[in-house]
Amino acid sequence: MKSEHEREEIIKAINVLLNQAYDSTLDEIYALLKKIDDEEDEEDLKDIKEAREDIRINGTVPWAQIQFRK
Repeated sequence: MKSEHEREEIIKAINVLLNQAYDSTLDEIYALLKKIDDEEDEEDLKDIKEAREDIRINGTVPWAQIQFRK
């Protein structure tokens, strides 16, 4: 994971490039970012469903047991 400063620098660099881009390029970039976001949402939903199924099959671990393991 990047630090806040690293993120800010990357976003600034991206903004410079975006401001220089043609409209058609901006449309392509937007479509690509939207696709990535949608795929991440699908992955998150899949992970949630798998976790719920695991809990349904295996039950949950009591908090006291989790604390004991530390």
